[in-house]
Amino acid sequence: MWRRRVGALLLQSPLASSSSSSTAASSCQRLRHHLLPSEEPLALNRRLARLFTSQDGSDGGDTQKPFIAFVLGGPGSGKGTQCTKIASDFGFAHLSAGDLLRHEIASGSEKGELILDIIKEGRIVPSEITVELIRKAMETKNAKRVLIDGFPRCEENRIAFEKIVGTEPDIVIFFDCPEDEMVKRLLGRNQGRVDDNIETIKKRLKVFESLNLPVVDYYSSRGKVHKINATGTADEIFEAVRRLFSSLRL
Repeated sequence: MWRRRVGALLLQSPLASSSSSSTAASSCQRLRHHLLPSEEPLALNRRLARLFTSQDGSDGGDTQKPFIAFVLGGPGSGKGTQCTKIASDFGFAHLSAGDLLRHEIASGSEKGELILDIIKEGRIVPSEITVELIRKAMETKNAKRVLIDGFPRCEENRIAFEKIVGTEPDIVIFFDCPEDEMVKRLLGRNQGRVDDNIETIKKRLKVFESLNLPVVDYYSSRGKVHKINATGTADEIFEAVRRLFSSLRL
């Protein structure tokens, strides 16, 4: 059932944005139709559909839905650190969309090679690919509680997740951090990352504001967002997280 649903989605016309406030997110939608210069969008969609629908394994239709938490926040908000603590203390499986994409590329699979080609072209990986990797990881781990770190990144991601997985998240944790604090953290960390310079950081923050915040606004309107003040030490921030999860009585 999962793979039939994914295949059908890949052959459909572009996903429509559900919010007029997500003008920037619509650019995320348009980019998915210019992924590889050598392929027409429909031909690429058919190729992706064959990849998804030809995979072996159960379709996961009979598995019980886990408790799903999206974890969002700007670059430097500390959400990765907090996800590690949440996973350890509250028994969540911690899934990162970026890590899943990198693992698929490293596997050398046909899908991984396609993802690498898309990235080399400087294009956005189609939401359906990322969501299917997340869905597969959820099914493989068979966890009762799942943290999905840094996803969805835009409205198209959100729509694809809900259509393919067939559900909304149970909660959305948003690490709310002032821009000047995020800039200070990113400039201060010593990880040798080439994107930790002031010009690139400013661009990343603008992308976050234009693409990610409409997702936060959407789920806020549905009463699912729990904002965490992401200033202070990691331990101080986690104390607020601990209070939130204790109140949920999972």
